Amino acid sequence: MRPVETKSAPDDRNPVLIGQRPRSRRQAAGKSMWIAIWLLYLAGPVGELSSHGAGTAQRVWGFTGLALFVLSYVALIFHHMWRRQPGPLQRYVPLVAMVALSVALTWTLGFSWLVLFIFTSVASAVVLPWRRSRWAIPLITALVIAVGARYPEIRNYYLFAYALPALGSGFVMIGVQNLVRTTHELRAAREEVARLAANDERLRLARDLHDLLGHSLSLITLKSELAGRMLPGRPEDAAQQVADIEQVSRQALVDVREAVTGYRRPRLAVELAGARVALRTAGIALTVDPALEDEPHGLTADTEGALAWALREAVTNVVRHSGARHCELLLTEEWAADDRHYLCLTVNDDGNGPLRTQHDGNGLNGLRERLALTDGRLETGQAPGSHGFALRAYVPRHTPAPTPDAPVPMPNTSPQPVTGPAQALSSNSCLPSGPPSGRTTEFDDRT
Repeated sequence: MRPVETKSAPDDRNPVLIGQRPRSRRQAAGKSMWIAIWLLYLAGPVGELSSHGAGTAQRVWGFTGLALFVLSYVALIFHHMWRRQPGPLQRYVPLVAMVALSVALTWTLGFSWLVLFIFTSVASAVVLPWRRSRWAIPLITALVIAVGARYPEIRNYYLFAYALPALGSGFVMIGVQNLVRTTHELRAAREEVARLAANDERLRLARDLHDLLGHSLSLITLKSELAGRMLPGRPEDAAQQVADIEQVSRQALVDVREAVTGYRRPRLAVELAGARVALRTAGIALTVDPALEDEPHGLTADTEGALAWALREAVTNVVRHSGARHCELLLTEEWAADDRHYLCLTVNDDGNGPLRTQHDGNGLNGLRERLALTDGRLETGQAPGSHGFALRAYVPRHTPAPTPDAPVPMPNTSPQPVTGPAQALSSNSCLPSGPPSGRTTEFDDRT
């Protein structure tokens, strides 16, 4: 699978780590540096205090108030940067202190201190929720206008130099906060998608390994028991069984490798040949519908693969659980109530039949999921005419579009009797309307 970045992975494309909590001291120092750069806008008030015209009392008051203001601002920003949720006191007390200091310092020391309102507007946008910051920022801007009106020398331009930057910076920061929240949600969604993709891959691999190894190991077990019974009287026949075990083991290894890499796609003809070998080894007679012997038409690669998995799983269950003496494989065409065309693979046996348990085994659950991926379905129940087990797998049949020059076949409406081994199932066993023989379907613990 393609690797997906998560929140624990570093992102070299975002060196400032906007919207991300710093994960090391180096990253924290980098973010602190970017915060400190914006404090350079306080150079105006600091230069005014350092000039020769400022008195001692003004300098003491100015530097003390400026230090308290910067401490309040940095405390709010760093709480937000480290994702610590400040309480009401930690959030509103520093913000109210910044507003009060902005008004007091500007009113007593000069109009250059109006720049403090811009920092206050930005801080309110960062720490306050939207429903409060959308009102706090205009109020701070109104304070800028009211306090700045005290200085006649800047009335011609202070609206553009201080009021509009305070308003604009606050709402721009609100937009940045919304962008950060959206980024967090997208990152969480990406991690969830990666987690679901990994779970889907694990489920696919679990289904493939269960179906592949269940069939192969069952056949190996049967041939091993058969070889043991042949020794020491029939060593040549036992050697043939051992050779078959080696062949099955090698094929199982190839199948597992293909399943791990995702390239495993079974074919009906291959699985039918494997079913013959497994049933013959287990001493179970097999009857195959001629329609299944031929290459089925109207199947895509996915639908044929789903039917092939169904055949493999059904035959494995017959060999391992049924105790049957005869097994029958049928392939019929069915029409559903919504006029959809289906191919139905039916596997009947005359064994023990379905057990009265509430849940399917892992194999039937995995098979049901495979068929659902192709818009098909699985039905299980008692076999018609016996006490055995019946499995029916439905997949949609895709009819190729006729060519313009091809003749259109006319339907044959004359009634014809149905004969042969498919007579019983053509009437009720493969109908999509419900379980056979009018009985409630009972699921067993077959794999």
